[in-house]
Amino acid sequence: MRSSTEYFSDLKKMKSNLYVGGERVGRDDPRIKPGINVMSITFDLAQDSRWDDLVTAVSHLTGKRINRFTHPPQNPYDLIQKQTMIRSLAQRVGGCIQRCMGNDALIALSIATKEIDDKHGTEYNRRFTEYLKYYQERDLAAACAQTDMKGDRIKRPSEQKDPDAYVHVVERRDDGIVVRGAKISITMAAYADELIVVPTRALRPEDEDYAVAFAIPADWDRVKLITRPVWLRERKAIKAPFSEYGVSDSVIVFDDAFIPKERVFMCGEWEFGRRLALLFADSHRHSYSGCKPALSDVLCGTAALVAEANNIERVDHVRQKLSEFAGSAELAYAAGIASAIYGEKTSSGTFFPNAVYANVGRRLMGETIYHEFNILTEIAGGLLVTLPFEEEFSSEETRLYMDKYIVRNPNISPEDSHRIWRFVENMAASSMSTWYQVAGVHGGGSPIMETIALNAEYDYESKKNIAKYLAGINKELDRPKELEIKPAFGDILSE
Repeated sequence: MRSSTEYFSDLKKMKSNLYVGGERVGRDDPRIKPGINVMSITFDLAQDSRWDDLVTAVSHLTGKRINRFTHPPQNPYDLIQKQTMIRSLAQRVGGCIQRCMGNDALIALSIATKEIDDKHGTEYNRRFTEYLKYYQERDLAAACAQTDMKGDRIKRPSEQKDPDAYVHVVERRDDGIVVRGAKISITMAAYADELIVVPTRALRPEDEDYAVAFAIPADWDRVKLITRPVWLRERKAIKAPFSEYGVSDSVIVFDDAFIPKERVFMCGEWEFGRRLALLFADSHRHSYSGCKPALSDVLCGTAALVAEANNIERVDHVRQKLSEFAGSAELAYAAGIASAIYGEKTSSGTFFPNAVYANVGRRLMGETIYHEFNILTEIAGGLLVTLPFEEEFSSEETRLYMDKYIVRNPNISPEDSHRIWRFVENMAASSMSTWYQVAGVHGGGSPIMETIALNAEYDYESKKNIAKYLAGINKELDRPKELEIKPAFGDILSE
């Protein structure tokens, strides 16, 4: 497993195909460093024996200890550990840990490639398994590139005026394929080792050129990453861990990029477009049952801390507001646990979370994200957007005034009061806070996609049968099989 130093060293060796602010830059550009700092946590804790079996796992392919972010879950315990790991690490960085998207792409491909092979007699799963060994051995980090530009949202991929609105195959060769198009809003691509591309929607026969999945190094020829970094205002003296973190999102342009055959995991199997898209999305929504409760934890802690700074922490309406964080965070986390327990062992061997519970947890967090920020705003008050700059707390002309008037709770020192308010400003009134709000709604798929997934997976007929029984229309009510825990979970607990 790599250290964060080795990870950053490998990034600096990559070719310069990033574009930030109108210029081409390398992976050592300081504007993407805050995102690299987030990713570094996933490498550093894997080196710490205190985090064994949470941030690390044993490979089912090689028997070696590996980073859990490179491990497709093999049982319910693995899924729960993945969820717990994401929540724990997200707490340490104040929000999104980012590396989970690559793991969810691996999970999706491990299942879909086997199912495509079973139907078409292809060899995608063999290719993917070899790729996964390579990925695990090198402790790689990948960005999953799923969301296409999409063009006219009313039209399907093959109906677009510009065929490049969706990534598609423009040439098939004996040794690989050539692809063109762009993926958008791809988090952490700028500091990923690899890019894993999967479809974004259901497809039809006429869309077969858009049924494509592959993996390439992030600095691959004829691939450009047009990147928007997000970071916090640099601290001068009041240093803090959260101020060192950030995120970058990229538009990934594939300009007739050649993809070697061994890196292609779907090509033309249009009927599996929806399946692969949802495998990634549902796995990623299960990951959200770890990271979004972590963000609630951070917002809850921030609100409680600023309530103490305002000396109102025991006021009834404040306590009531703080309890709302507990309700949403733990309900979403519980949905993730239920998703793991009621998951299923797929034909590939990968254990996949229950889609209903994964989507329910994700939907809850998406619906409450703005409300949670509103609670923090109400408790904090207007100072979070009117706080003077940090320099006023060190200037000889203003320092004494700031030290005097920043204190509201006499039990908190001027420096700690300043630290609290500076942190509240970062959490609630910064480019990062806005990013977290929008990502809370759209990350892992927009709300309508959760509705589509739930309508596809949820058994409304069985609920109708309950009503029919109670109304006297049906004489019997069947045993609810969907509520029974599958034997696999009992087996893993007894080991």
